[in-house]
Amino acid sequence: MNAMFRSLQSRNYRVWFIGALVSNAGTWMQSTAQNWVVLTELSDGNASAVGITMALQFAPPLLLVAVTGWVADRFDRRKILLVTQTLLAMLGVTVGILLITGIMTLPLMWVFAGTLGVVTAFDNPARQAFVSDLVGQENMSNAVALNSASFNTARLVGPALAGLLIIAVGTGWVFLINAATFGAMIIALLLIKTGGLTPRAPRGNQNRLTEGFRYVSGRKDLLIVFMIVFIVGAFGMNFPIIASTMALEFGQGADGFGLLNSVLAIGSLAGALLAARRAEARIRVVIWASGLYAAASLASAFMPSYWLYAITLMFVGFSVVTLLTTANAVVQTTTSPALRGRVLALYMAVVMGGTPLGAPIIGWVAEQMGPRIAIMAGSAAAAVVFIIGMLWLTAGGRVNRVEGSRFKLAVTDTRPIMIIAPEEFSDELAQTTPVPLPERFLPRAARSEPSASPTQPAAPPASPAPPTPDAPTSAQRTSPASPAPQVTKAPKVSKPSNTAKRPSASTPPISKATRVTRTGADD
Repeated sequence: MNAMFRSLQSRNYRVWFIGALVSNAGTWMQSTAQNWVVLTELSDGNASAVGITMALQFAPPLLLVAVTGWVADRFDRRKILLVTQTLLAMLGVTVGILLITGIMTLPLMWVFAGTLGVVTAFDNPARQAFVSDLVGQENMSNAVALNSASFNTARLVGPALAGLLIIAVGTGWVFLINAATFGAMIIALLLIKTGGLTPRAPRGNQNRLTEGFRYVSGRKDLLIVFMIVFIVGAFGMNFPIIASTMALEFGQGADGFGLLNSVLAIGSLAGALLAARRAEARIRVVIWASGLYAAASLASAFMPSYWLYAITLMFVGFSVVTLLTTANAVVQTTTSPALRGRVLALYMAVVMGGTPLGAPIIGWVAEQMGPRIAIMAGSAAAAVVFIIGMLWLTAGGRVNRVEGSRFKLAVTDTRPIMIIAPEEFSDELAQTTPVPLPERFLPRAARSEPSASPTQPAAPPASPAPPTPDAPTSAQRTSPASPAPQVTKAPKVSKPSNTAKRPSASTPPISKATRVTRTGADD
């Protein structure tokens, strides 16, 4: 199978991938409908109301980070996901009914956003850590990238379909359809064979809630990654606010808003697939992606028309997904398995928890100064973390000049050392058997002889029969006219000392053919 899709060789991961693809499409439909109904139906085009909604939805992962990560490491992640996916489906049904009946108000929507955030706070770390249970360490980076590809593939379809459904049947039915899509993920979780899951790492003495914080504080590389995703997530990744207000500025409706989200997903999907081709995740890619996002976002702020703005969004989506996918893979592949759930909970809290801080600010800026100024603010924040990341690479000695070139530079990453516990020593392991030499190292005359078993010594060759008068010797058969060989006196050999090690009886003696060949080679 292509290296880009190597994780799909696992049956459990294939089932998971299909279920997640369907569920993610429904999630994007609901997200689009939620932001649009807050902006147009529950408020009079108030971008700050959208920012508050996002803040309430993304605050719980930050507030509950210690508990949610511990739960993901302590309990069965598959069972956790079954509970959270069921609760998310029930919330979708409730909001859909309230919207269809006309009972929904802005405060009720805020309550829904907060409850959704609490359930998502437990769902995200378990979902992210469950990837390692499905594919193992060797394909983890690829599986993370394919998860992102699934997420962004759904992003292509979900928002555009949501825009059409909002016009056709209303926002309430979009929530009900999303609730039905959660059934695909629940069925996938039930079809996963638990016997094929990777065994969980022993927790040992790393069972406390605070171990995740302590682990991350001792990893400077993870701190840099967390800082980048926090700043970019807080002030740059407020797409519901920016896309909805830009759609209104260009005179577009719900369908135009949904189309912007789908165009953004085109670049996002390309970034996810490119990340899936990489053998391993690198921190330098995270830093360069933040710089690319700053440039693409700044360019989008100056686009004069709807379609030119949509084109720049593809580059924005590419840079953002490259940043997030690579950062997620770096965290998962370099973290101790016993602490992976807690560290991932911290990561998701940083990514999503920055939104409650940045979304209200960006929403206020978009309302007071216009969405273009809000885009520039996010671009400036990304440029700052890009500069900090480059300074960290340079100060740490990771940027070096390529030998033989004046201007070409190379960036090297530092990877944590994985300590592998040695196997328990036993007498059985110490009892080794003789290892036979490869045939090319054997004498030429000995290659034609059948090799002896490596576990048994070769039997000594039988003594040759004494020559008879009727049977000539081998020397006579070879050259009958040759003169008799001269007998030279053998050099005197010193007697070995008693301390010298004598060969064991099991050591196979050297055959006559071997002696003759060696003598001939010496001559």
